[in-house]
Amino acid sequence: MKPHMSYLQKHPDITRSRVSNFVNDNHQWKDVNIQAVLYDVKASGEPHVQLEVWSAPGQERPTFKHAVKQEFRPAKVGQMFGPSWTTHWFRVHVSIPAQFVGKPVQFLFDSSCEAMVWSAEGEPIMGLTGGNGGERHVDYALTACATDNEPERMFYVEIACNGLFGNGDYHEHPQDRAIYYRLNSAELAAPNPDAWALYHDMEVIVDMAKGLPQESPRSWQALTAANDIVNIFEHADLASISKARSVSDAFFAVASHPASHQVYAIGNCHIDTAWLWPFAETRRKTARSWSTQLKLMDSFEEYRFTASQAQQFEWLKEDYPSLFKRIQDKAKSGQFIPIGGTWVEMDCNIPSGESLARQFLLGQRFYKQHFGQTCDVFWLPDTFGYSSQLPQIVRLAGAKYFFTQKLSWNNINKFPNTTFWWTGLDGSSVLTHMAPSETYSAQCRPGELINGVKKHKDVAYSNESLYLFGNGDGGGGPLRSMLERMRRMANVDGLPRVKQSHPREFYEHVEKTARELVAWKGELYFELHRGTYTSQSNNKLWNRQSEFLLRDAELLCTVASFGSKDNEFEYPAEELTRLWKLVCLNQFHDVVPGSAINMVYRDSDKMYKDIISSANRIRKEALATVCHSMAGADLTNSQGLAVVNTTGWMRSDIVAISASTYAQFASNNSPVQIRASDNAVLVPVTNVAGFGLHSVSAETCSVRVPKHPVHVSKTDKDTYVLENRFVSVTFNASGHITSYYDKTEHRELVPKDSAANVFELYDDVPLFWDAWDIEIYSLEKYQTLKSAVVVIVDEGPLVASISVRVPISDGSVLTQTISLAEHSPRLDFDCSVDWHENRKCLKVSFTWDIHSDVATYETQFGVVQRPTHRNTTWDMAKFEVCGHKFADLSEFGYGVALLNDCKYGFSTLGNVMSMSLLRAPKAPDEFSDMGHHRFRYAIYPHTGTFSESNVVQEAYQFNVPLLELPITIPPQTLALHKRPFFSVSGARNVVLDTVKRAEDDKNSYIVRLYEAYGGHARALLTSRLPFSTVCKVNLLEEPMDGTSIERLDHSTALKVPFKPFEVVSLMFTL
Repeated sequence: MKPHMSYLQKHPDITRSRVSNFVNDNHQWKDVNIQAVLYDVKASGEPHVQLEVWSAPGQERPTFKHAVKQEFRPAKVGQMFGPSWTTHWFRVHVSIPAQFVGKPVQFLFDSSCEAMVWSAEGEPIMGLTGGNGGERHVDYALTACATDNEPERMFYVEIACNGLFGNGDYHEHPQDRAIYYRLNSAELAAPNPDAWALYHDMEVIVDMAKGLPQESPRSWQALTAANDIVNIFEHADLASISKARSVSDAFFAVASHPASHQVYAIGNCHIDTAWLWPFAETRRKTARSWSTQLKLMDSFEEYRFTASQAQQFEWLKEDYPSLFKRIQDKAKSGQFIPIGGTWVEMDCNIPSGESLARQFLLGQRFYKQHFGQTCDVFWLPDTFGYSSQLPQIVRLAGAKYFFTQKLSWNNINKFPNTTFWWTGLDGSSVLTHMAPSETYSAQCRPGELINGVKKHKDVAYSNESLYLFGNGDGGGGPLRSMLERMRRMANVDGLPRVKQSHPREFYEHVEKTARELVAWKGELYFELHRGTYTSQSNNKLWNRQSEFLLRDAELLCTVASFGSKDNEFEYPAEELTRLWKLVCLNQFHDVVPGSAINMVYRDSDKMYKDIISSANRIRKEALATVCHSMAGADLTNSQGLAVVNTTGWMRSDIVAISASTYAQFASNNSPVQIRASDNAVLVPVTNVAGFGLHSVSAETCSVRVPKHPVHVSKTDKDTYVLENRFVSVTFNASGHITSYYDKTEHRELVPKDSAANVFELYDDVPLFWDAWDIEIYSLEKYQTLKSAVVVIVDEGPLVASISVRVPISDGSVLTQTISLAEHSPRLDFDCSVDWHENRKCLKVSFTWDIHSDVATYETQFGVVQRPTHRNTTWDMAKFEVCGHKFADLSEFGYGVALLNDCKYGFSTLGNVMSMSLLRAPKAPDEFSDMGHHRFRYAIYPHTGTFSESNVVQEAYQFNVPLLELPITIPPQTLALHKRPFFSVSGARNVVLDTVKRAEDDKNSYIVRLYEAYGGHARALLTSRLPFSTVCKVNLLEEPMDGTSIERLDHSTALKVPFKPFEVVSLMFTL
């Protein structure tokens, strides 16, 4: 027996700890392990390094040109810089000393925060990340080999006083608090290339020893090789490094088996467009991250890097044009890969169908214009659920593949597939892959590859997978050390084979080689982050308002510009595009869901104010043109009121106009009713054609009690009744609905001893993600709000209403006006809330005498049905779901819909429907939802099942009011122009949703329709606007092959066929 033989097989855990300590950089042994020889020599301080600094005022982020003109002051290592979100520019002079001759030289700059190196000429060179985290990157290469006559170098370093993930732990501290960052180092260093190579060898070998099955021969071989290297290495003898590397070379020489799993690796640095930092900082994060990747591409020719979000590319083009040009060059060579096809990596729950369409329209057009091609991979690794209409939208936007990994976060059920066909509502399918490594920020470690193979759920059908690596969320991207490890892992026994490639190569290979991939039909529901349907309520309200304002504006601008004989109206294409970009920007998956810091919402509020103001102005100007009024003229001589219906079906409603407007054309006539809350005059309008005009004269507004007026009464039992010819609704003293009686159908909707419009206050303390999550256990702990004050407000005859004031707590109160109009069975609730709670959730519930195993919720361009029971864990996981303008519970012959103007969180259990109204999380925004809120919802009973109802149309009407404008021409003259701009007939299940001018042809306009209920249709579409030809186009407004639209002889009417939930876009050309 050898006296000094290894006993590693007898004590493998001890040996694993030994070899781990050998590479560890924060261990007590770093003066004798590999860390001791990574640098041959270092130099700091003057005369080698001279530092000067200029601190920008406040939170300004000045340009290079501005910064370098300022007065700099001396600076030194050890100084603190701040506070948070401030910017400081360093001017750096370095002189390389003689002992560096013949060696590579780096400048190590650790500011404890993010930084960017600039050349003296103003070229952004690369980003730096200080601190001691895994994303640390502080080295800037000055020369590959120093000479004996090195010139003095001068360059700049711009530091941003924030980390990759904002300013510390957002669970514990506000992100806008004052933090100061220490300048830890500013020194010259000569790395030892051989020592670094051995270090990277050992990182891989040690991780293989730990990650491979302990009983496998290859695990023992890795442990033996690592142990031998430690035995050979002597930190005082640099020659031992090459001897040790001969051991690692022999280990890596054993190649992976050709039949082993194939990994397609792609570098990325997922950059949240706003999250724990404001939008303005993201503009710099992209430059820091992507410039670093360009430097790495020069050193690693096999390296492939991908970046998504056209908005970030546009920012880069505006702020760093030379860097953008370098990226374009690397894109041509295939190393830098723009991907995704959308404007931002958007949330897929809250945005409307048209918003998702615009994400792709804006994104794909940008990529086509600046990179020569659109993206065929829809790239969305980090969002909180995936709408069932996405497969169709993706295909219509020119893509056919989809990547994500987020469902690996599910906290109840494990999603069963990795590579599969995802089939949407209409039957469209996209080849989908969810990285089995379950991350988009892998660190190029053997354990990640090993676990990725283990977690691949479809390896029987496809023996390959995607692997995304690089620091993400806050940017950064892959580090040099990652790429070094990747080279060593490319083809080594014990690991899957790894190649760096364009993601498209992976998908194309799967299409060619995969056997019988499974399919998943419908939404990819995310079993986590259900609170994002509700958090930041006002942000969601403004998003909804912006979507509909832009819908109206584009429609009316199209009619005004194409319907005008002398073409005096100029379609504001540039401004509408700007507004859509802002809407899409704010639909980023950490903004509209409500999971960003307070600074982000201060910025977002300003953007929405801009959007709403500009869209309102555009809509008003277009409306004036359409109505043949005089925009901006003195309307004191108004002769009537023009009413425009921007929905696609005939409707009757009651419009509210100011008393001053009413007096302009009907001063001699008494109004039918004045609303008590604001003294607005209520004017009934009937049978306004879809996409048509209606004129209101003074006589229409005069006192004329309707044939069936609505009225309100109070009984002796402190109950209140709102009643019209359709329904009778009874309220108790708490404001709860105890009876909702359909007089036409002779049907009571509220079961005995039950109630509707019941407010419930839930404890809302999730496990970890405060703003993101509502947990199922929160349903166990709540209180019903019963105390209320009820008063009668309006007594008819057009509208009757009561006011209900509900104290929520000592600091919060809700007041709602509940109204019933004379012409409809719909009951409206206008709510005003002062909300000052701590981790509470306010819901409103409705119990109906209706039995159904499913409830129907609106989604983008369609509906999705979800169970009303919890038979399985998959059913139970959907205890809180997303819906848009309505949720509906129907049985044979009858149903009730719950409409809203800005709410998205719903649940239906049995016959109880609930809608989440407000939350009060404290992180990452400690002020989330605090303050005043205004929102509306409505109850709409209907005959027939959902598919037989007009719920879709009623929900549109609830969100899209009739538009009115005083006119200076007689109403009888306007009546000549009442023929609708568009009409859809023969298919009540088809909705005309969008009308806009074509992007690239001023002589064409787009009409987008969809089938809303889930059935086939053949619609007759008529346009009053001129056109000579019409063709079916995709969302990018490109003609679709193999399609044609039948036009009736001698008519402007078109026959348009629809499949269930199909989205159809038509281009009309003059």
